Amino acid sequence: MPVPPTHDLTALLRAWSGDESALEKLTPFVYEELRRTAHRYMARERTGHTLQTTALVNQVYVRLLKASEVSWQNRAHFFAVCARMMRRILTDFARSRRYLKRGENAAPIALDEAQFVGREAPADIVALV
Repeated sequence: MPVPPTHDLTALLRAWSGDESALEKLTPFVYEELRRTAHRYMARERTGHTLQTTALVNQVYVRLLKASEVSWQNRAHFFAVCARMMRRILTDFARSRRYLKRGENAAPIALDEAQFVGREAPADIVALV
């Protein structure tokens, strides 16, 4: 599908805030550009990443639907906001993975409680004293 001139795309972006049909017209034009951007970001991620390019684009769409009240200045503004959303999604995903890896819901233990597990001091500690 041929991409419309920049001013037509900007008009669709501006009409989107109040017109759902504008979103339907806009989606085919921006989808490929969003996929290319997502592919570039995913290429920088570790191999075996569980999030895929299509899923990243879909997450951006979900966030865009929640932010439908944005007053888009132009096409560049739209794609810049989408790129920022992709970076945030990837950052949030990485944080959640580290959170799970680091113990998730483990109860914190105070340092003074963690010093001695049993009633008697271990032989190594007694030898140091």
